[in-house]
Amino acid sequence: MTRLSSFLCFILLFSACKTDTKEQTTTVEADSELKTESTTAEKIALAHGFENWKHVNDIQFTFNVDRDSSHFERSWTWNPKSDDVRLVTDTDTIQYNRTSVDSLSINADKAFINDKFWLLIPFQMIWDKGTTISESSTAVAPISKTELNKITLTYGNEGGYTPGDAYDIYFDKDYIIQEWVFRKGNSEEPSMTTTFENYQDVNGIKFAHDHKMTEGNFNLYFSNIKIKSF
Repeated sequence: MTRLSSFLCFILLFSACKTDTKEQTTTVEADSELKTESTTAEKIALAHGFENWKHVNDIQFTFNVDRDSSHFERSWTWNPKSDDVRLVTDTDTIQYNRTSVDSLSINADKAFINDKFWLLIPFQMIWDKGTTISESSTAVAPISKTELNKITLTYGNEGGYTPGDAYDIYFDKDYIIQEWVFRKGNSEEPSMTTTFENYQDVNGIKFAHDHKMTEGNFNLYFSNIKIKSF
């Protein structure tokens, strides 16, 4: 494999990819109003605009990775109500429905769940089943070295594409995510640490467009985010 190909395989495999057995039906969660004074995960979701998710008819976004001089991208269109998904790359176009993933669409679905997880982690924390979320505490964030609030999201050891992973999520006083640490298989040592920055509002939902590391010329970022609302 080339350096970039190996890296992209790592990006795909480290995400907390969930099949429908572990991911709650998006339409049910999106139509449910969360109480402002509720769990920390719900407060984070609300701070990122979860109350507007119920109006989303479809969402389009491009997942990009720049590392040194290499660039990779793939573009998605997703209807969360019907779970229809469309993937466009520079070599292929794949359309499928997440309720009937088969041998022809499973690799596309793994990539979709990975990319959607990066984009919508503030909502995934309340959508996903089979997880545990720690109590909030204060801690020094690994990249900025500033004191932030922290919770740890841990996935169960069964089900999904990559079970058992953990995420240390650092957020500010306004419940906006600033950094995270991914720990594959809930290992003690970090597997990847990135920022959440360059937040932009799209139809009332806040998206972190850039995710950078401290070392190397690396940026995982989103472009062309568009939402069609009811």
